[in-house]
Amino acid sequence: MDDNQVLGRIDRLVAEEQQLFERESHGRLEAGDHQRLEEIRVSLDRCWDLLRQRRAKREFGLDPDDAQARSADTVEHYEQ
Repeated sequence: MDDNQVLGRIDRLVAEEQQLFERESHGRLEAGDHQRLEEIRVSLDRCWDLLRQRRAKREFGLDPDDAQARSADTVEHYEQ
């Protein structure tokens, strides 16, 4: 997945997240929407991580296509 594809995925996830937040603000969340919001949050974290990896590889003269999406468990347990 190249940078534009990752950014496109991020845009789609953010749009879906915003729709769910909008429904939530009007008290119209359906069964499973909270779980979907969590899935979106994790997917966004993974996409941003992949994009950062790609940019770092490019910055240091490496092939950005060698970047790999990390597991949700790995990305969600980074130390801040």
